[in-house]
Amino acid sequence: MRRDASELAHRLAREAEAVCRHYLSNGKREGRYWLVGDVYNTPGRSMFVRLQNSQKGPAGKWTDAATGEHGDLLDVIRHSLGLRDFREVAEEAKRFLKLPRTETERVTRLPPAPSVVPGRPQESARRLFAISSPIVGTIVETYLRSRGIANVQHGGSLRFHPRCYYRPDEHLPTETWPAMIACVTDLAGRITGVHRTWLDPNGFDRIRLGKAPIDTPRRAMGDLLGNAVRFGAPYDDVLVAGEGIETMLSLRCALPTLPMAAALSANHLSAMLLSSSLRRLYIARDADAAGDMVQAILSNRARAAGIEAIPLSPRLGDFNEDLHTFGLNALRAALRLQLAPEDVSRFLLLPATVV
Repeated sequence: MRRDASELAHRLAREAEAVCRHYLSNGKREGRYWLVGDVYNTPGRSMFVRLQNSQKGPAGKWTDAATGEHGDLLDVIRHSLGLRDFREVAEEAKRFLKLPRTETERVTRLPPAPSVVPGRPQESARRLFAISSPIVGTIVETYLRSRGIANVQHGGSLRFHPRCYYRPDEHLPTETWPAMIACVTDLAGRITGVHRTWLDPNGFDRIRLGKAPIDTPRRAMGDLLGNAVRFGAPYDDVLVAGEGIETMLSLRCALPTLPMAAALSANHLSAMLLSSSLRRLYIARDADAAGDMVQAILSNRARAAGIEAIPLSPRLGDFNEDLHTFGLNALRAALRLQLAPEDVSRFLLLPATVV
């Protein structure tokens, strides 16, 4: 039975994208991954299925960043259809493998994997960050001011590129747009990736909030899982961690000396690596269901490591909305009630040197 399972999993992996389109129809392909909410085909982006062999693992393997669950495409078939035993799963897999492929599946099927060049995404990310320039006087500052972030305390984590490549998909030509470039680093400060926010050079409106008029104006590249965009001096004992870059920069306006980290998504925030020297973690959660989930998962992880976990909750959807709607003084007043007393005097009251 084990040999049969291994052979079926291998055959399914050769058809990874077709399997995902069939059994995980609520997801979509992004790059060389299929993203979906979970193995039960729930809409979302928590689970990613590898569509091609790479240095990180073989095609067909999947991981749910929110729960830590992982498996292969046989597990996808079992869970998405609610099957109970291996015989049913094997019969369904064999039935699927006999199905004719649609024209779309034939066109979008990935070619055989080329030889792997270690560190290629990380190297591309480091190169992009290196050739970008400071944000002073650029459209990045204009964009952030439009979000209520007037004094950008980013500590060198943000840069500007005037003509950053954007490729809508593999069948359309590459475009160029100005972009805010944020470096993603590990606990040692090494750049592992970058996050790009493409901006509209022709103005700002209430719908796009300054982002370029393209389908996905935010994208990341490189090694993201466990890492984050970090603001301020390297943290030692206290850290604020949240999802979005604008959310954390909004908090930096009120707490400019408190180290912060933006994990870039709810799923990545729940999986962010925590330093062994950390003793208190503030979780800047968004006011939604994903925020509830992240707070529970990350709080449990922190407490298991002996770290005090304290949630920071916005009045509206996130802290950028709070800053933009109520202003800096109101944001400071709300944070004063949520911070530990010693951190109020340490970070909120004293006009220490901003880093």
